[in-house]
Amino acid sequence: MKRGQIYIAVVLMFLGMMLAVQFRTTSRMEDNFPISRAQELTVRLKDVQEERDALLGQVKDLRTKLDKAGKSGNAGEAVRDELQKARMEAGLTAVQGAGVEVTLNDSPRELQQGEDPNLYILHEEDLLKVVNELRAGGAEAISINEQRLLATSEIRCAGNTILVNTQKIVPPINILATGNPDTMKSGLEIKGGIFEQLKFWGLIAEVEKRDKVIIPAYSGPLAFTHTKPAE
Repeated sequence: MKRGQIYIAVVLMFLGMMLAVQFRTTSRMEDNFPISRAQELTVRLKDVQEERDALLGQVKDLRTKLDKAGKSGNAGEAVRDELQKARMEAGLTAVQGAGVEVTLNDSPRELQQGEDPNLYILHEEDLLKVVNELRAGGAEAISINEQRLLATSEIRCAGNTILVNTQKIVPPINILATGNPDTMKSGLEIKGGIFEQLKFWGLIAEVEKRDKVIIPAYSGPLAFTHTKPAE
């Protein structure tokens, strides 16, 4: 009888241990799941809130335009304003504002016998570096010798000439840019920057801040043969 009681006690002890382990495991799973789930939901909530804020901004902007159209009694005015803004951002209309005027030219020094003349003349890569520096400085619109630069504009070498928007340009090079004059000027003249590199080879590189520069509209062809608006 005592032996049977001992067997029963041992079995009950093992059952108790198994139940305790199962309870602890279940508790941990229940504790960990809500935490990970809460983190996931927090991230998703943040994304949704950001998307909501962006949509609210768009709604506010559209409401302002609708109010403007309603007050004027002419919805066409609001449409024309949007079209004018789009044309300006696309570079299809002349613009003006504070900015800088950059002058670049070949080196005026006389070549010595055996010197490579290519070292002392402007190349398309020099113009690209200047333009990139202006854009890094916040330039909003840029022209080179009255050629307006767009996102699709090219600056490339063709033989011994430089082409901008397929138009041949020759030194002296005149670059106009609208934007913060101080930021763009300091970017060009920074120590070790593009101006210092050009002047090392005797090339002319000057920049002046202007209260007002006028940049012409892009006058070249615009054709999208293989591209269309995404659905």
